[in-house]
Amino acid sequence: MSRSSENAATTAILAFASGALLGAVAALLLAPAPGSETRRKLADMQEDASGRLKKYAKEARFRMAPKGKGEDLQYDGGDAWI
Repeated sequence: MSRSSENAATTAILAFASGALLGAVAALLLAPAPGSETRRKLADMQEDASGRLKKYAKEARFRMAPKGKGEDLQYDGGDAWI
């Protein structure tokens, strides 16, 4: 892949993400729900996102762990090693 096509792909991804973020902010500001309800929904979304991020980070650490020691342990996708 050439450098210009990498830059174009990066630019497209950033443009899409920026547009999605601006659209979400506009939707929240223009929604007919009261402020307290909107804040509660935002807090719930933040908790869900942080939980998913922690789960993905844990799975990534497991997948990137060097093989060789602890081969008899298996990650079950939760908080336990079997």
